[in-house]
Amino acid sequence: QVRLVESGGGLVQAGGSLRLSCAASGSIANLDLMGWYRQRPDKERELVATHNKRGEIQYAESVKGRFTISRDFAKNTVDLQMDNLKPEDTAVYKCNAMATTYPNIWTYVEFWGQGAPVTVSL
Repeated sequence: QVRLVESGGGLVQAGGSLRLSCAASGSIANLDLMGWYRQRPDKERELVATHNKRGEIQYAESVKGRFTISRDFAKNTVDLQMDNLKPEDTAVYKCNAMATTYPNIWTYVEFWGQGAPVTVSL
């Protein structure tokens, strides 16, 4: 199994910045896609940003130019730098990963973190 632990959420004023971090641990054989999703109040969960092991990055249109995703492949971590935050960014941000684990190294499984709340005030 893979455990994802997020850190860095909190309360910030509009226009401010926060940085989220997610560390993956466990019996990891191959860690491919890592990324962030969010669930805003009364909204469905949505993709924020993803980063695969080939370096391909995807962002939601609503965060392009404001959020930056980065990975440390040696440490199995993924960070999300969030700048120029807006009240509509208020959500629970969840770390996501696609990985294979020992001994079943041929099947990718999806894992989720517990979530990091982010609140952006006016």
